[in-house]
Amino acid sequence: MGVEVERKFLVTGAEWKDLVVSSAPIKQGYLLAEPQKVVRVRLFGERAYLTIKGKQTGFARPEFEYQIPATDAADLLRMCSGVVEKTRYDLSVPGAAWTVDVFEGANAGLSVLEIEDEPGQNRVSDITRTNLPAWVGEEVSEDFAYTNAALSKKPFSTWERA
Repeated sequence: MGVEVERKFLVTGAEWKDLVVSSAPIKQGYLLAEPQKVVRVRLFGERAYLTIKGKQTGFARPEFEYQIPATDAADLLRMCSGVVEKTRYDLSVPGAAWTVDVFEGANAGLSVLEIEDEPGQNRVSDITRTNLPAWVGEEVSEDFAYTNAALSKKPFSTWERA
């Protein structure tokens, strides 16, 4: 079984752009999207994946990911009720993998930093507010509304914000 270990933060500045080493467009939809489990289909650049994720416990959750033909992914995306589009930027930061997702379409205006760790490592849990750059905003790791699955159902543009 695979395990995903990550934390998510809102992005509040643009200084992260100086750290970008690569980027790719992502289009993804959900065949099942509940807080306890999701089944996602994703076009990631030229590659395509089917991913099953289980219930999150702390910063970890079970994850099973399988590469599939891009033509199958395109067909499966048409079966999804909501699709999330974004560009993922990989950052050059020592330690865990840092990526910034800049959302497009109905979720435009939202940018989220994901810091992902390898199972068994403690780098993600050791992160504190004092050791994050100034462009990193509020933590949303445990807020289901900021998951891509939730954003496919209730896009950021529909949120009432103060």
